[in-house]
Order: sequence, then structure tokens, then C-alpha cells
Amino acid sequence: MAQVTLRINGYVYTVGCEDGQEGHLQAMAEEVEQRISQIKALGGQSGEARLLLLVALVMADELHDLKAELAQAVAPDAGAPAAASRGLSKRLEHLAARAEEIADSLNHP
Repeated sequence: MAQVTLRINGYVYTVGCEDGQEGHLQAMAEEVEQRISQIKALGGQSGEARLLLLVALVMADELHDLKAELAQAVAPDAGAPAAASRGLSKRLEHLAARAEEIADSLNHP
């Protein structure tokens, strides 16, 4: 089992992974770090646990949306093009609303 040292939000974590998966794990840590930077850019101060919770929730929300999009792509119905356009619009609205919620939570802990 390989060991990878990750730096996330200034903290160092050593994590085990299967041999050969070190690069993938590092890429995932960089994705988390990018999300942390985006949330921090919205302003406000938050503790480490709260910040990681917000990142996890945002990523889980995106995963949920992607799974729904994949399910639609695999089994589209007759109205799929219009539905896809509405879905994309709805997703953008949702992401904008979510960004506002995060900013508000950071400004009012």
C-alpha cells in the first residue's frame, strides 16, 4: 500500500492508497483544494471542519446532478433536447443559488 502526503488548506495529511493510485489521489486532493479556494474567495472566515463540510456538500451536490444527467443521457425520452436545455438552465440557477448560500454562511457563521 502506498502512502501519499497531501496538503489541503495548509494542513498536511498522509493517506494510504493502492499502489499506482498516487497520482489519482493527488489529483483528487487538488480538486478539493480548488473548491476550498473558491469557497474562501466568497469571503468570510470559517473553521477547518466547516470549510471541509461545505466543500463536501458542494461536491456531493455536483455528483448528484451529474448522475441525474447521466441517467437522462442513457435513457432519454422524446423531449430530451428541450429537457436537457431546461436541465442545464436549472442547474446553473441551482449552482448560483448554492454559491450565494455558501457566501452567506461564511459571512454569518
